[in-house]
Amino acid sequence: MYENDIYSNSENGSYSTFQTGSSAFNSDAGSSNGKKEEKKKKGALRRFMLSMGLGLAFGVFAGAGFYGVRWGAARLNLNGATGSVSGTSEDIQPASGAQMTNINQVTYVSDDISEVVEQVMPAMVSIVNNMTRTTSFWGYTYEETLPSAGSGIIVAENDSELLIVSNNHVVTDSDSLEVTFIDGSTAVANVKGLDSEMDLAVIAVPLESLSEETRNSITIATLGDSNNLKLGEPVIAIGNALGYGQSVTNGIVSALEREVTNEDGTTGTYIQTNAAINGGNSGGALLTITGEVIGINSGKIKGTGVEGMGYAIPISSASPIIAELMERQTRTDKVAEEEMGYLGISPQEVSTQMTQLYGMPQGVYVFSVTEGSGAEQAGMRKADIIVKLDGQKISSYASLKEALQYYRIGETISVTVMRMENGEYQSYDLEVTLGSRPEE
Repeated sequence: MYENDIYSNSENGSYSTFQTGSSAFNSDAGSSNGKKEEKKKKGALRRFMLSMGLGLAFGVFAGAGFYGVRWGAARLNLNGATGSVSGTSEDIQPASGAQMTNINQVTYVSDDISEVVEQVMPAMVSIVNNMTRTTSFWGYTYEETLPSAGSGIIVAENDSELLIVSNNHVVTDSDSLEVTFIDGSTAVANVKGLDSEMDLAVIAVPLESLSEETRNSITIATLGDSNNLKLGEPVIAIGNALGYGQSVTNGIVSALEREVTNEDGTTGTYIQTNAAINGGNSGGALLTITGEVIGINSGKIKGTGVEGMGYAIPISSASPIIAELMERQTRTDKVAEEEMGYLGISPQEVSTQMTQLYGMPQGVYVFSVTEGSGAEQAGMRKADIIVKLDGQKISSYASLKEALQYYRIGETISVTVMRMENGEYQSYDLEVTLGSRPEE
């Protein structure tokens, strides 16, 4: 091995020597080693500062990303109504980019509607219509009682009666009406007023027939404004579905001002909802999530493959008619045959077939008018077709006779007739004072 090695200092051209195995370095070697140590320290500091800078940048970007995710989620919740978002108009923008104003808090609609149901259920009733159907078979006539179920809403109370609104088709042609209240008690109701065109009815229960417990357990429903409804707004339907008792379903407003042709050929304008409405729900309430009645359940589209299409009469359209029906005289009992008023016509029934073939309104055709009768004095003519009596739809001679059983000799009632003029049927309301039936 070499005893002496030579190291060249390139900076000053001098040479330094060291002895093999010696631990002592000369002055030039010590200076060089100090500079190396200083460079190492500066390199370490740069690496430390670089690491700190990268960490800080990562933190800033991560924070910005987290804020962006929260902002995006807030927009989704706001537009989709799937949760609650707190904020102001300055930090929440709709998807369209339009500025939202006066927004302090947006909340979602709770699926729990139990409090609303508890509040409104005391105003709901179940109705059983006991009617008699007569059938003929091989020369024999049979009569059978056919009870049908429906619903009603307590809407008012006067000095002597509790007033309940329902559908005309729920209570018409009844021998008796039985109403069941929230406490399970029952009472007999009487027809106060009917409107077949709007399919509305008001029935009355005498207050004296109700116990104090029942009167304390029931409430009067709050009627809302169906004109302010919006598509997609949540609604609740309550009614006596299938006659099993009160049941609750919920859904949304599916359509507004929906024109639907009913089974009798008439056309009505309804609120459409996907809340389940089945047989027995008719006459019940369609409610907002605040418990206001905005519709009277009327029925549903029936057919294979049809789901979620129920209909309700808008309360804003029904309210004026309900108010008028509540002012009518309650018909409590049918009068004795010898006291029953006489209209003064020779009737002929307009069948469904005649309506389809000739376009005649369904009702009772006036074949002739008795001279000196109440009908003649009111201006009724031959070939008129009677379609209503005191607001109740008349579709057959049997329904006309049934309606007249509640009116005495000398009473004045409104009779609606359809009269052919200039090739078209025109409607006329006649005030007829009922007379005595002539002796045969």
